[in-house]
Amino acid sequence: MSATTAASRQPVDTRRPVVRRRGRSVGRSLWWFAAPALVAYVFVVLVPSVRGAYYAFTSWSFTSPPTFIGLDNFVTEFSSDGGSAALRTLVLAVTVVVLQNVLGLGLALLLNGRVVGRNILRTIIFAPMVVSGLVVGYLFKYIFGPPEIGGINTALKAFGFQQVDFLGNPRTAFLIIILTVVWQFTGSTMVIYLAGLQSIPPELDEAASIDGASYWKRFWHITRPLLAPATTINLMIGLIGGLKIFDQIFAITGGGPGGQTQTISTQLYFLFSQFSFYGRAAALGVLLTLGVGVLSFIQFSILRRQERNS
Repeated sequence: MSATTAASRQPVDTRRPVVRRRGRSVGRSLWWFAAPALVAYVFVVLVPSVRGAYYAFTSWSFTSPPTFIGLDNFVTEFSSDGGSAALRTLVLAVTVVVLQNVLGLGLALLLNGRVVGRNILRTIIFAPMVVSGLVVGYLFKYIFGPPEIGGINTALKAFGFQQVDFLGNPRTAFLIIILTVVWQFTGSTMVIYLAGLQSIPPELDEAASIDGASYWKRFWHITRPLLAPATTINLMIGLIGGLKIFDQIFAITGGGPGGQTQTISTQLYFLFSQFSFYGRAAALGVLLTLGVGVLSFIQFSILRRQERNS
């Protein structure tokens, strides 16, 4: 028997070589790199948040130490100006979201086409977004300031018209706050819609145009459904930002006149810094956090469902 035949009759080891998987060990070692950031997050965010939530149930103030009182702070806020401030905050947020998205979408559709100097126009419209909210608020306060001081009133006086105290009237003051916020943040909304528009294949619009579809039909049946992700992002960011507006109100009216432009954020600030009602301020903070979380979850659920159906 030859050596070749004998070797062919020997059993062959068909078992696969053992390969040690190092995925788990590598993954565990990566957690050590994240540990410093996690520790900082716990002590900077989680611990203050938990302590703040606890103080919402205490009577803590400048003159008295924290004493547990249950839901008394929440009852006090809703029975005083807290309910009006919450309603005013909701109206402000919804109005700002609607106006920002309508204007932002309109500008995005316009500047997505062949417009002379469209890049310069995009930059100009987006520029207010990078300016501090306090700076923008003081700018509009100067423009709509009281007679003999404000820019518009100075122009009215120069042309012989009657001057108007825009910020002394609660309705006009509230409208000026809305105008300020919309002017500052419409540019960011426009940029997100522009990104969504540029991700839509132009062949779809061209094919519908060849088939005889009008501009509005192409927008409603092609562009609008494909812009659903951008719409979701803009509505979520707009609602959360609108519920937390503080800088512009503080700079323009300071919550006045007569507290008629107070929102939850400004009232929380005054309770804490001026009146030293720390427990009531913490209660307002908890209410604001819950309101933002609940409304954002409801809005996100509805928008995601519409995305799937479109």
